[in-house]
Amino acid sequence: MLHIVLVEPEIPQNCGNIARTCAATGSQLHLVRPLGFDISEKAVRRAGLDYWHLVEVFDYENIDAFFAVHPESMAQGWLATTKAPRDYTQAHFSADSWLFFGKETAGLPAWLREKYRDRCIRLPMRTEARSLNLSNSVAVLTYEALRQNGFPGLKSEGEMSKHSL
Repeated sequence: MLHIVLVEPEIPQNCGNIARTCAATGSQLHLVRPLGFDISEKAVRRAGLDYWHLVEVFDYENIDAFFAVHPESMAQGWLATTKAPRDYTQAHFSADSWLFFGKETAGLPAWLREKYRDRCIRLPMRTEARSLNLSNSVAVLTYEALRQNGFPGLKSEGEMSKHSL
């Protein structure tokens, strides 16, 4: 199972889109505080996130608390950052990969990127573009990791496959 780790996410709409990606793919969502939004049941209901019940969400007080619970995460961890020395196509994802993403305004902390420099990957883009939207980046890397592992547990055909043309 893939693990999506958002370190200090700030924009609730991005988190909602990422949660939907996790719901569709069966990936776990790990949220590392501080968060720029409320994830209480009342707030989620008010936001109309009718798929939230399909997402296994874990909440951590800070990055140290996360690593205390999941010290194993970096054995299969990949850090998404525009500052990475190589692109994501050079990464070999396992079915149990941990994909880390930083907050929208600053990305992942510098100390984390430096500590795991060999696990940093980026999405190729034009020099003039600062970055992709966080939820888009999560979707691209999640589906690449799933593709590399044969889309485990996911339905690969739609209803059109049942009808001849």
